[in-house]
Amino acid sequence: MKRLPGHLAVGKPTEPDGTPVEPGPASPGILPALAAALARELSCRADEERHLMRQARTNPTPQVRRGLVECRRTNADALGTIVRRHGWPAADLVGAPASTAALMILLHAPDLDFQLRCRDLIAQATADGRCPGPHHAYIADHCAVELGQPQFYGTRVDPATFRPYPIRRPETLEERRRDVGLGPLDEQMRTLRRGA
Repeated sequence: MKRLPGHLAVGKPTEPDGTPVEPGPASPGILPALAAALARELSCRADEERHLMRQARTNPTPQVRRGLVECRRTNADALGTIVRRHGWPAADLVGAPASTAALMILLHAPDLDFQLRCRDLIAQATADGRCPGPHHAYIADHCAVELGQPQFYGTRVDPATFRPYPIRRPETLEERRRDVGLGPLDEQMRTLRRGA
């Protein structure tokens, strides 16, 4: 297995009760109709969350914020069910847009343990060529920052300072970013500043 920064090979991922999370069948073993239904489910859930996030920015009432929190919880529950039954919904299973939707749901999930388990599944899918490299970069950095550790790829930015959270071995950052298909960090920061 190709080793990616941010992937900890500590054995098989497990559920909170200790039972192993087994990846689901490979994409040829899933009926196309099921794969299409999973893709629709993930995309609809991510769209609903984006809609609620826009609402929360323009109308930050307690009711809207509660709705967003509840949406993220139910989305994470649904994603957890998909992962238990079919493995990580990689691009080869559900298509690139739905796989990206799954990543967005995961990044906003309220359970760090679940994110850590999925990080390892995404690392394996990326190493196998079934998932884009940036997916691994985003979840690896997210988990590192949440654990209070330096990130690997510089994808997480502190909203208070608008600077990347601390980065592990910054002298080799650009090489790591290139390896997973990310552009230079200054380019990412310019894009973020234009969108702010």
